[in-house]
Amino acid sequence: MNIDTQELIASLPARIDAIVARGAKANPAHIALREDARTLTYEQLELAVDALAARLASAGVRAGDRVMLIGENSVALVAALFAASRLDAWALVANARLSAAELDAIRAHAKPRIALYTVEASDDAAQHAKRENAVSEALDAIDIGAFALGVVDPHSAQEPHGLPSDKQCAALIYTTGTTGAPKGVMLSHRNLLFVAAVSSTLRRVGSHDRVYAVLPISHVFGLASVCLGSLYAGATLRLAPRFDAARTGAVLREEGMTIFQGVPAMHAKLIDHFTPRGGLKAPTLRFVYCGGSPLDMSLKTAAEAFYGVPLHNGFGMTESSPTVSNTLLDAPARDASVGPLIPGVEARIVPLSQQADDTGELWVRGPNVMLGYYRDPAQTAATVTPDGWLKTGDLARFENGNLYIVGRCKELIIRSGFNVYPAEVEQAFNSHPAVLHSAVIGRSVEGNEDVLAFVELRPGSAVGEHELAEWVSARLAPYKRPSVIRILDALPVSASGKILKHRLGKLAG
Repeated sequence: MNIDTQELIASLPARIDAIVARGAKANPAHIALREDARTLTYEQLELAVDALAARLASAGVRAGDRVMLIGENSVALVAALFAASRLDAWALVANARLSAAELDAIRAHAKPRIALYTVEASDDAAQHAKRENAVSEALDAIDIGAFALGVVDPHSAQEPHGLPSDKQCAALIYTTGTTGAPKGVMLSHRNLLFVAAVSSTLRRVGSHDRVYAVLPISHVFGLASVCLGSLYAGATLRLAPRFDAARTGAVLREEGMTIFQGVPAMHAKLIDHFTPRGGLKAPTLRFVYCGGSPLDMSLKTAAEAFYGVPLHNGFGMTESSPTVSNTLLDAPARDASVGPLIPGVEARIVPLSQQADDTGELWVRGPNVMLGYYRDPAQTAATVTPDGWLKTGDLARFENGNLYIVGRCKELIIRSGFNVYPAEVEQAFNSHPAVLHSAVIGRSVEGNEDVLAFVELRPGSAVGEHELAEWVSARLAPYKRPSVIRILDALPVSASGKILKHRLGKLAG
């Protein structure tokens, strides 16, 4: 499909909340959002966004403030995202499944003025709200479900606002860096609208589509491609707070979903659950997509037989809003390619030293590249060149116009579509008084990656793997917790004392 990128960019609105206003004007009675408890039309969603924006303003939110949204996929979370935009505030979207310590670290770095918790839709959000003494309430104008508000920092400074869409931050998505410190990726309104428009156009999404939204909106894949892309096209978004194979299959089948986007682990679990039960039988599905983690060919083959349609694939990262490439609707890949670059994005392969083949680090440039890391100009400068090239840290090559991801320059582990940085997990282990040091690596399993941890105890200390698991579980989100913990007499190290991680995989058992 040919897309005139410049024409598309020129047609984009200034702010993401205009998606709702446009839908309310074009098709007011069409269903925009559906969750288990309620359904909102585009007209009702527009009313909800206005009402919630007024409520946030009355609580002290101003343009340029950070509004921390702690929740799981729900009508309330989507309405809050657009309400922040309507005030020209930044939406800091955080998964309620993060631990208290993780949320506190993000809060301390971003200094949001207020926090909103989707207490009805998420038990975890309700627990966080209780811890912060946030008060539960509801909107009088329209039912979006109960939420709680809590003032975080009444003296929080405003960031620049009223800027053009390519300069104004719309969303702040935190992805923890290799040092274990949180990094806030600043995505502009144009970043998000560009990806929403291109992804929905390439998928030919329209008002006839019903999109299953189980990928967390706190993750850029769920935010830009699934949520904003679907609503940009006027489709119906079927929201689910968490993935459950039986429930997902029932919704795909009984509610006539036409689009399902998931990470490899979701597809693998659906196949495992329904294959012994006679299959899924969801004939309305026309587009199934896999992203967020590497896709192996065995899963691709099994999934295509399972769904009866091609399993499309792509590549992206938080810093690119996220989409860089996609397989094409009319030309699905027969191999593990992540497809050609999306229109408007360019790439280059930067060879590694002493490397003779065509593989190198992937750099990308285009309207999808982030504004930078919040309050971290040094890291921004190290990641984005002065002329706009984003250094992805991924090893890649091109073949016949298609992109292939070969590996990662960094030690990043991708588990169920979420980034897991070994240094962060190691920090949790190393905080235990009995631990001398630790090392964390990833191990590929079908459709996913496992987190493996190796620990060396302090001399004379005694602690078991079960106790260590409980210790880190209190400090890490579930997807970051190791599936294997091994206590070793000594970690393998070089003469300089550097841990030799490449030796650890053989010790996992």
